[in-house]
Order: sequence, then structure tokens, then C-alpha cells
Amino acid sequence: MGQPNIGRGPWPSIAGRGLAAVSVVAAGCVVALACGPWSGSDGHPNGPPHAVAAGPRQGAAGQAGSLTAAGSLTAAGSISPAGSIGPAAASPAQASAAGAAVPRLVVPDVIAAVPGGVTPADLARLSKLSQVRAVLPIAGARIMVNGKPLTVLGAPAAALRQWTPPATAVSQRVWSDFAAGDLITTGAAARSLRLVSGSRYPVAAAVRTRITFGTRALLGISGVDAIVNQARARQLGLVGNVAVLVNAPAASMNTLARQVRAALGAGSQVVRLVPAQVSTSLPVDKNPPEGRPASYLALFQESASQYCPGLSWTVLAAIGQIESGDGANTGPSSAGALGPMQFLPSTWRAWGIDGVGDTGPPDIMNPFDAVPSAARLLCADGAAAGGQALRQAIFGYNHAWWYVDEVLTLAGEYARESG
Repeated sequence: MGQPNIGRGPWPSIAGRGLAAVSVVAAGCVVALACGPWSGSDGHPNGPPHAVAAGPRQGAAGQAGSLTAAGSLTAAGSISPAGSIGPAAASPAQASAAGAAVPRLVVPDVIAAVPGGVTPADLARLSKLSQVRAVLPIAGARIMVNGKPLTVLGAPAAALRQWTPPATAVSQRVWSDFAAGDLITTGAAARSLRLVSGSRYPVAAAVRTRITFGTRALLGISGVDAIVNQARARQLGLVGNVAVLVNAPAASMNTLARQVRAALGAGSQVVRLVPAQVSTSLPVDKNPPEGRPASYLALFQESASQYCPGLSWTVLAAIGQIESGDGANTGPSSAGALGPMQFLPSTWRAWGIDGVGDTGPPDIMNPFDAVPSAARLLCADGAAAGGQALRQAIFGYNHAWWYVDEVLTLAGEYARESG
């Protein structure tokens, strides 16, 4: 059976707990930001990020079919119409207006602030913690824009982009404007300040100047109003290394917070950024698309509806994204798993089926077979019942409770962005 000839779109791979918007920012970070660039800092924003991000869990990257990756996400946080059959959609590399490939995303699990700023020695100690995959020092300050205060963070695009929600990470407009030195704000901040894209506004920071407003975007950290690139942060005098974001998806959050606090010293303030209880309340599509799916979005929707009525398509979308980046990394994994949904061959022999009208032997590498097979496996484990049964079914897919939380968190993010 041949592979489907459908263009693959620009959703990047996910590492970490999914891209749920966080509900709190570290109190120490807010205090430091409120001090602004007049707090005695040397004014230089953070240097190169300390990244210890693990590579894809799968083996060599490759294209398993070429489905459009569930429709592209817009900067406003919605899912755009699914791609149609035809020439291949933009690759992650082509999706970056700044010229760099859309990175493998990571999620801030905790944020920490240290009196006097985070030092290179602090970052080195954090990077050595057993469960930590990545850390990112950030510059920031509370400045005045168009006569109103904004909390602004600064970092290089190559570092910051991978820590933003998926809708923002794949937006060409956001990162083109960011690279140009424009101000990127949340929607709420843009409305409050009555900012118009392309217009210039007065700024009072370490210097008085004017800045162009680029566009609005989901930033994912409550209390943060805007972001600027490293050169603009340096010009405005944002406080360098005012705080650090930490990604450690497999860790107990309470344990991680204690470890980070111990690494940074008694004066540090650490706040967890992931919910203590991940919701299993997810949307079930009552009117899924019909016919041959032209995108991963349509395939997830049809597979949930046809092979596991009651299962939210967002769960399949989250598993597909986490396991392979929607077909970008098809394995084999270190455990020997293969395909866009990363089945072990032994499991595939028991559960693999021809999906959505395909005929012939079920193909572990074909998303038209793999996604429906994943829905069938989850359904047999009780996923359609929701609640704890859904959690248990996801645990059956990959035996780790942190993986269950990662899937449900990302599924919740996709639900918000599509709603």
C-alpha cells in the first residue's frame, strides 16, 4: 500500500508537558521586573541560553506520509482550515520567517528568580539536575509604553521561540516582527494600550525612544505583557538574567521545585508553572469531517469519531505530536517503536488496522492506519469514558504518569486554540 500524498504542515515537535498557558509567574520575577532597568543592573540582557534539551525520543527523522499537520495554528490561537491535497505544505524550516527552523518546543515547568540575577554558575547547577532537559535565562523589566506600564521579557529568538505556545511558535508574522525589533504583546496589552500594528509609540525605559508595535501573540506566562528581541532588550536596558525558566517534564514538580531552590540558594523564589491537577474535560467533536482526510486535524477528528466515539480528537492530536511531531520523527525509537503514533511492532500486530477506507496489510508507517489504530487501542482501554478511565488508557499507551499529564495538558491547549 502506497503512502498518502498529502502535504505536511508546520506543527513542530513537542518536548515537555505540552503548551498549556501558565496561570502564575514567580513573585520574585515580578518584583525584579517591577524594579525596571534602574535597579543597578548593568543593563545587559541574557547571553546565549543554556540548553540541555533532549533530542527527539525517536531515531532518525523522516517523513511518514505527508499529511498536513492538523491545520496550521494562527497567532490568535485558533486552528486554521485543514490543508488540501496538493503540493507539500511548508516544512518547519520554511515556516520560520527569521530563517531558522521552528524548534522542538519545550514547556516551562517552573520559573525561578534570584536576588541579584541568575549567574552562569546557577545555570550550570540547574542544567545538571537529573530530570532537567532545558533552562532559559531571561531579561526583563517593567517599562512604560504609550504612557502605560508593561512587563517585558527579552531573549534571542532562537532561544525564546521554543518556549512559547504552539500557536506563537509557528507564526511567521510573530517572528518576522520580533526579528525586526518590533514589540510583540499579548492581545490584552494591545487592546489596553490601543496599539496598531506598524505604528510607533513612545517608550520610557533606561532610555526614552520610540518602538514599532509588531503584532499580538499568545505568550503563555500570566503577568508578562510583551517580548522583544535581544538587541532591543539591550537598547531598552532590560535587567539581564532576571529569572530562569526550567523544563523537566518527567520530574515530580514538588521535587523539582525543591531541587531548583537548593541549586539556586536560600534567597531564591521558585514557582511551578504547570497545573497540580490536569483536567480530563476535553471537547468531543459531534460533527467530524467526512471523506478522505486531507490533514492530520481531519484524520484525528475522523479517527476519534469512527473508532472511539466519545474520545476527544485532541488526545490523538497530543499523542501524535508528542510521539513523532505528526510524522516528522517516525523512529525507530530506542525501544523499537515505529511510525507516526510510535507503536511497538508487537502491539501493532495485535491492534493495527486499515483505516479510513485503506485496503491491504495495515502499515505501521502510514498515518491513515496508525492514527485509527491508536484510537482503537485507547478505546479498548476505556478512553471514551473520560475521567480516570481516560488517564488509565493513556497510561496504557505509555507507562508513565508524567506522560499522561503531558498528553492531557497538550490536548487541553489544542482544545483552547481550536475553540
